[in-house]
Amino acid sequence: MDLEARAHSEHPDELRLWLRLMTCTQLVEKQVRNGLREQFATTLPRFDLMAQLERSPDGLKMNELSRRMMVTGGNVTGITDQLVAEGLVERVDVAGDRRAWRVRLTSRGRKLFNDMAQAHEDWIVDAFAALNGKEIAQLHRLLGKVKQHSHQQMAEAT
Repeated sequence: MDLEARAHSEHPDELRLWLRLMTCTQLVEKQVRNGLREQFATTLPRFDLMAQLERSPDGLKMNELSRRMMVTGGNVTGITDQLVAEGLVERVDVAGDRRAWRVRLTSRGRKLFNDMAQAHEDWIVDAFAALNGKEIAQLHRLLGKVKQHSHQQMAEAT
């Protein structure tokens, strides 16, 4: 049973919409996870770590990776250790700090990530194939309004 099935007609439309958004997110994420596993023998967290490194060619410190991925340092270390062992990322000393290092993609890692990123993009495009361009733009705009409202509420609460 998906999240949306929990809602009933007597629930507010907003709750039913939120549950539909969550269900759609879970379905698309499941497709992405399956694709990464089947086509690249990898996981979404590994893909996410490599995506962060792809955006920072000089590499990132472990604590920065952890912050960007919103996971613990232990999680980042475990994934990094695997990717180093496979020759997809490397650790580079940080000048002036003997305790720290930067992690960056190797050329092999960059090539693999580019292949995965193209497949990922194709999966996302396919996930929204039921919508035309106008509908996609409208949904994007409407969700932007929800996002902006949420940011405003959070700012007012602090």
